[in-house]
Amino acid sequence: MALEITDANFEEVVLKSDKPVLVDFWAEWCGPCRMVGPLVDEIAKEYEGKAIVGKVNVDNNPQISMQFGIRNIPALLYFKDGQVVDKQVGAVPKSVLAGKLNSQL
Repeated sequence: MALEITDANFEEVVLKSDKPVLVDFWAEWCGPCRMVGPLVDEIAKEYEGKAIVGKVNVDNNPQISMQFGIRNIPALLYFKDGQVVDKQVGAVPKSVLAGKLNSQL
């Protein structure tokens, strides 16, 4: 399972990570988010130890969502060394998500 990332732990988990980080911004009411969610969980298992994979519920964590200008979900941001290095908005196949993460490893 992907980590639950919140306004409170975002800096520690994402910005200070020495590994690449994939963050899925989602909400319970979002249909495409429910399609992407299981793929993100699979990627979390497959990349365990190599990358950090987490999810931010935009309804519960408005501070991070505003900080990164999240207007459409699902929005997946890729971080490396505390900086956004790639982004994917909308539902896409797992291969696209994994490919973007691979390019950060």
